[in-house]
Amino acid sequence: MTGTNERNQSWVDRFLNAIERVCNKLPPPAILFCILFMIVAVIGFFFTNSGFGLMNPATKKMVYSQNLFTKAGVQWFLTSMVKNFTGFAPLGLVITMTMAIGFCEESGMLVAMLRRSMKNVPPNIVPFLIAFVGTVGNIASDTAMVVIPPLAALVYIGVKKHPVVGMIVGYAGAQAGFTANLMIAGTDSLLQGLTNQAVDAFLGKPGAFVVDVTCNWYFMIASTFLCSLVIGLVSVKIVEPRFPVYESKETEGTIEEVTPLEIKGLHRAGLAVVLYVIVLAVGFFTGILSKDGHTLVGSLLLKGLIPILFFMFSIAGLTYGYTTGAFKNIRDVNKAMVKQMSGMGAYVVFCFFCGQFQSLFNWTHLGTLMAISGADFLRGIGFTGLPMCIAFILITAFINIFVSSGSAKWAILAPIFVPMFMLLGYHPGFTQLIYRLGDSPGNCFTPMSPYIWMILSVAQEKYMPDIAIGTLISNMIPIAVVLQIAWIIFLIIWETLGLPIGPGVGMQLPPGVL
Repeated sequence: MTGTNERNQSWVDRFLNAIERVCNKLPPPAILFCILFMIVAVIGFFFTNSGFGLMNPATKKMVYSQNLFTKAGVQWFLTSMVKNFTGFAPLGLVITMTMAIGFCEESGMLVAMLRRSMKNVPPNIVPFLIAFVGTVGNIASDTAMVVIPPLAALVYIGVKKHPVVGMIVGYAGAQAGFTANLMIAGTDSLLQGLTNQAVDAFLGKPGAFVVDVTCNWYFMIASTFLCSLVIGLVSVKIVEPRFPVYESKETEGTIEEVTPLEIKGLHRAGLAVVLYVIVLAVGFFTGILSKDGHTLVGSLLLKGLIPILFFMFSIAGLTYGYTTGAFKNIRDVNKAMVKQMSGMGAYVVFCFFCGQFQSLFNWTHLGTLMAISGADFLRGIGFTGLPMCIAFILITAFINIFVSSGSAKWAILAPIFVPMFMLLGYHPGFTQLIYRLGDSPGNCFTPMSPYIWMILSVAQEKYMPDIAIGTLISNMIPIAVVLQIAWIIFLIIWETLGLPIGPGVGMQLPPGVL
């Protein structure tokens, strides 16, 4: 932040500074879930003693709250604490995907692909391409937010545009479009695990109804192009005019050329992936990965998609690494895996405490009680359909300003809203989808994200010494707002046409589930 007096700042800066002060008072995710754990335990105590209960339409049985502060509650906690952690679905899924994509990252393949894709691009399509690369690049999770903005700045200098605008566009693509992608990413597996846990707790029988990791895939593929178009347009029409003409310096660098060895590595990695896909296709059509050789929904190709993607990314990364010399022997491969896992410590801590919170929330039945009462209330006032869905998107977007972790928010909201929307006839995959639409756009301007401060630091050091955080946030807010509106309109059109949001997944809950 700049050191200017509060009275000399614009109302935008004062507003954003107030948000920043509020956000800075929030505890880290692990501590947040410790607090939530105690709150749920106390609420369960009062609900149990009051004898409050409701009829669950799914099981036709009365549901009552349970009290942790009893002999049964203590026994449950002591015997299930370890299982609450090891059985937390997103833990294994995200670690598996992180290790696989880590091969591509540690070998240098991802950076080489980015450098090659953003070299010699026509000026008119630069904003759209960078927004597209940022959106697709988030398959590497946080790597995209670190790598793409600085590269985008160099591309903008090369086409005589302001580099900070390039950083804003690249960052907005990786953050505001975080939930969209052409491929199944770690976000899909993380949210799907939390969704299924909420469904299992509500139905009272694990595996009775399962949401696949591909439940939002079709919509997210289309959303990738929507994000690229909207982010690019807003940057051209609104963001770029707010910046002066940039006079580049002779000493400023450009994007390094991709070396012949790196090109050779990319070609070999691409060939290895093609051969792998051919093997998968043969397995699908011969019935090894499918029931009858032609039905995709319910096939092993979808149910086993995480292991399949694990091997695909591993093959690509290893092929590239051995070709370029980044991996010389098996020890280098082991170091790459260890390095990727060493950065997962904070996530593992989050999973431990979030797993305890979610398990207690399910065990006390508070989520089911809130879902039943909430669904009855919405039916009673007639607030259902797309207006209710849009309201949920906007509520999620507001919460996202203060709690930037998408997994943390969904861990809190899923046990309540997934059952509630199921009782109103909506597919859990659709509930997860509308949550994602509210969770993504605001990511680019929330001061809770550490990466926006990294972008500020790079911009101050290289391009604009006097730039403040308010400049970045105020230019990203229009991108987030327009994208949020466009995404809601896109959702309405999609559902009006009755298109599936994923393989075999629509807006409505299949008959017979409840």
